[in-house]
Amino acid sequence: MKLLRAIGRHAIAIVLTAFVGGFLGATLVRMAPGFGVQESDLNAQLSAETRQALHRQDVAERNVLSYYWHYLGGLAHGDFGYSRSMDRPVSELLRDRLPETVESLAIGVAGGWLLGLALALPATWKRSPLYSATSSMISGIFVCIPSAVLALLFLVIGSPGRIAIALVVFPKVFRFSRNLLIKTYALPHVLTAKARGLSTVRILTHHVLPNIAGPMLALAGVTVSIAFGAAIPVEVVCDSPGLGQLAWKAALARDVPLLVNLTLIIALVTVLANSFSDLLAPTATRDMV
Repeated sequence: MKLLRAIGRHAIAIVLTAFVGGFLGATLVRMAPGFGVQESDLNAQLSAETRQALHRQDVAERNVLSYYWHYLGGLAHGDFGYSRSMDRPVSELLRDRLPETVESLAIGVAGGWLLGLALALPATWKRSPLYSATSSMISGIFVCIPSAVLALLFLVIGSPGRIAIALVVFPKVFRFSRNLLIKTYALPHVLTAKARGLSTVRILTHHVLPNIAGPMLALAGVTVSIAFGAAIPVEVVCDSPGLGQLAWKAALARDVPLLVNLTLIIALVTVLANSFSDLLAPTATRDMV
């Protein structure tokens, strides 16, 4: 019953977050400098009547409450709106761009986890001050470098920019897993297994991994949210045809229908990942006792 109530609370939070996030996104676009100005205003070849006709198309978007109400009504019927800057339905744009971003997220999350665990496990086994200090320093360096700067560095050297997402994720995985592994290896049943002469691999697979599965799954939700946030500037810098690049172009064009949908997607991914971690947190705490 407690789990069902927790799921219900998170479901309500997800719906409210998405609703408020989309509304705030539509509102902020109207507050941005230059809203209502079109490229057609700078085209001297167009007549005044043509410019006025184009501006009349913006009337429905100027009242944010009216626009958002009609947007939600269309969304309930599967209508995501129409992007005038791209001259295509928003649903088509999202369908075309989503696979690129999903692939970037998969590579970034998987690479970040592999690198983080590859550094965390030796730090737990060896317990060498030099190795611990070196690995911590490497992790700290990548915490300080913005994802856009990392993407630019990889672009300059001709390497895939998606690696930058992995380098943004890996410090979080390394620090959390290292501390968790050190705590787990100090538990009485793990120390007993060591005293009986069990191999390192057997101790890891039979006594350590089952005990840290809950916390690590909770961390997985957090890393997806981190990777999604890093993917936006990385795709812009590397000119990857994903949602990040689409969001950048929509912001430059002040494309309200496209920006509202992208805001909803970002809000939903973030809150779903955080809710997943929160739901696993109580189970993770019980497993560590």
